[in-house]
Amino acid sequence: MRNIVSIFRKSNFCVFIVCAVFLFIISGCGSTTPPEDNSESISQTTDTPTSIDENNEQVKDDDKKKEETVNDKEQSSSSTTLTEEDTTTKKETTKTETTTPTQAVKPTSTTPSGKLTVHYIDVGQGASQLIQTPSGKTMLIDGGNNDDEQRMVSYLNKQGVKKVDVLIGTHPDADHIGGLDAVVDSFDIGKIYMPKVSSNTKTYESLLTSIKNKSLKVTTAKAGINIDLDNEIDIKMIAPVKTYDDKNEMSAVVKLTYGNNSFLFTGDAESGSESDMINSGVNLKSDVLLVGHHGSNSSTSQTFLNAVDPTYAVIQVGNNSYGHPTDNILNRLNSKNIKIYRNDLQGTIIFTSDGTNIKPSVSAWKYTATTNKEETPSESTSTTVTKKEPAVSSDTKTETKTESTTSVYYKNCDAVRAAGKDPLYKGDPGYSTKLDRDKDGIACER
Repeated sequence: MRNIVSIFRKSNFCVFIVCAVFLFIISGCGSTTPPEDNSESISQTTDTPTSIDENNEQVKDDDKKKEETVNDKEQSSSSTTLTEEDTTTKKETTKTETTTPTQAVKPTSTTPSGKLTVHYIDVGQGASQLIQTPSGKTMLIDGGNNDDEQRMVSYLNKQGVKKVDVLIGTHPDADHIGGLDAVVDSFDIGKIYMPKVSSNTKTYESLLTSIKNKSLKVTTAKAGINIDLDNEIDIKMIAPVKTYDDKNEMSAVVKLTYGNNSFLFTGDAESGSESDMINSGVNLKSDVLLVGHHGSNSSTSQTFLNAVDPTYAVIQVGNNSYGHPTDNILNRLNSKNIKIYRNDLQGTIIFTSDGTNIKPSVSAWKYTATTNKEETPSESTSTTVTKKEPAVSSDTKTETKTESTTSVYYKNCDAVRAAGKDPLYKGDPGYSTKLDRDKDGIACER
């Protein structure tokens, strides 16, 4: 019995120990004091939110990238839209520009839509050019001599001219502006251009009077002026480049361009003005050249002719005692295979252009060289027998006249013309090599 009780006590003790341990364990699980093992678990739990934050940041980054991508796409789309709008605008602009030349009201200069007609009117020993544009506008350059007044008016009427939109008097010489007063009196006049040159001749005064009577104004003709005549045609005044003592050198020089065709009108511009035009850098290349100063040696220098390089050359000349056109100029033109046309032998010459092709109204004159030399003083002196000049004073013998013995002095050719002594032949009172620019024995020829 004692053994049983002893065993029972021992068993109770074991049970007590087991229960105590059990209770200890149970009470430890509910404790708020984290054990080391749980700290690792918390640490891991703490790591987990950190990973989530990173993921959130990655998500945010991804979202940001997506937003940036979307923005980029939107910008790209916007850019594309702008480009399309620009393209549409450009297309519309291009369409407008493309359709503009077809409009009858305002055709562009790049697409010729009609015929340009250039008349080199036969006014004898003088000059006059009539330009009629595709839109019906009219420009008249010079008007022949005083006795050409009725001829000019009749010719313009015959061409259906009602108004001269642009009138140009290249310089005050009578053989260029003589008939312009009648033109001003007989037609409506638009704009007038003349170089700033003084002249006291009755011819010049008569023209100014006609201009004044119609309350018209004169614009100074000089290099750099753009003449507004027709939207399809470009007209530039390229001379005089500067001021000269000689009226011929002050000539207004005009270049007209229609499509791929071009015309150069030179008045009486001489080698000095020609040289200045070349030095100015202006494009002189032209299809048709009005030969300067009626074919005198004083104009159409080789350098100038090379710069212009024309296919056609027109010489406005009539019967004269000046030797125009000189054989030297004719040979110079012929040597470059330039087709030559002359008023004195072929009458009025008309060129028609469609902006691509030029058609002359007559066939080119056939040049036959008579000499390959420039005229010499001795050749020119032979014309002294037929020249119509007043006899010299008795105290000066003609056969012994020289530059050193004559008491007559002329500052320039304007002074010679004002005295009514032009042209001066070698041996005449007042003749000098200074006045004889082309050294042909004839000074101040027109």
